[in-house]
Amino acid sequence: MKIIRTKAIVLRRTNYGEADRIVNLLTPEYGKLSVMAKSVRREKSKLAGGIELFARCDVTVNTGKGDLGILTGARLEQFYKNILNDYDRLQFGYEVIKQISKAADQLDEPAFFDLLDQALASLNDEEIDLKVVKAWFWLQLAILLGVGLNLATDNNGMKLVEDARYSFDSNDSVLVFHENGDVRSDHIKLLRLLSAQPPKVAMQVQGVGTLIDDCLWLAEQAVAH
Repeated sequence: MKIIRTKAIVLRRTNYGEADRIVNLLTPEYGKLSVMAKSVRREKSKLAGGIELFARCDVTVNTGKGDLGILTGARLEQFYKNILNDYDRLQFGYEVIKQISKAADQLDEPAFFDLLDQALASLNDEEIDLKVVKAWFWLQLAILLGVGLNLATDNNGMKLVEDARYSFDSNDSVLVFHENGDVRSDHIKLLRLLSAQPPKVAMQVQGVGTLIDDCLWLAEQAVAH
């Protein structure tokens, strides 16, 4: 039997039997783990408070020959409680967890943990526009999945020009030069920033509120492929 001590974020909790719970965790070192939290639904359980949704935890897991490890210790490190106060943030929080869980099944990528943790922290910050968080998340997820937006060149491989306009070809997921295109240099600059920096940095961009709807649409197209 091997003992694992790691940070973790809860992806899913499923009641099992009279008092147990199967918990799916995402960890930076071990990817997704499924553990059995015994007696966690009993009133005096010491584990219950350490495996909340929308939280970063420190956990101890005993692993054996079976698929399920045994959760023997759990401590809440950071609880992103403000997410629970806003319905739209809460719903997107569930969507973030769903998408990260799906991605972690496809790829063994430690950065998924950091993306999920940063997404929850950003959703928890009520001063950050939800649309900014959404655009940032979709761009970051697309990058990790290897389908990030090309914000350097157009469909012909030509470098994007600052004063030019572009349209987005959703079939090929690429920007196309167009005199009357909806994508301007301001959009491209914001998309580049969101691809490289956390959402809080983007909130400092002048006029972000007028640009974010178009940027969010483009970010969503990245993961649509």
